[in-house]
Amino acid sequence: QVQLVESGGGVVQAGDSLRLSCADSGRSSSAATMGWFRQAPGKEREFVAAIMWNGGMTSYADSVKGRFTISRDNAKSTLYLQMNTLKPEDSAVYSCAAGWRWPANVKSDYNYWGQGTQVTVSS
Repeated sequence: QVQLVESGGGVVQAGDSLRLSCADSGRSSSAATMGWFRQAPGKEREFVAAIMWNGGMTSYADSVKGRFTISRDNAKSTLYLQMNTLKPEDSAVYSCAAGWRWPANVKSDYNYWGQGTQVTVSS
């Protein structure tokens, strides 16, 4: 059973960096596509980034391309999102997800979700 728990969120200033982590305590996601989504208040949950099970391919939303990097360590059952040059519009609850499709850039591609971690970027 995939059980996802995010960490690493916080309050930062514009231009700062943060690294989010998503640990799978069930250690069942090594063969899964993993993704990050975010949801700001009053907005729909949106795709941020995804990574194939072996890290061989990645996909990013245009709004984060060049600033965010998704990676994974299957030995540690952990997914990461390195976020650089953060902007106020990046403020949201960030959630990780696991699924078995590729490409996978919509919510319906994923079967398991974490609870999310808050990222707030002040100007």
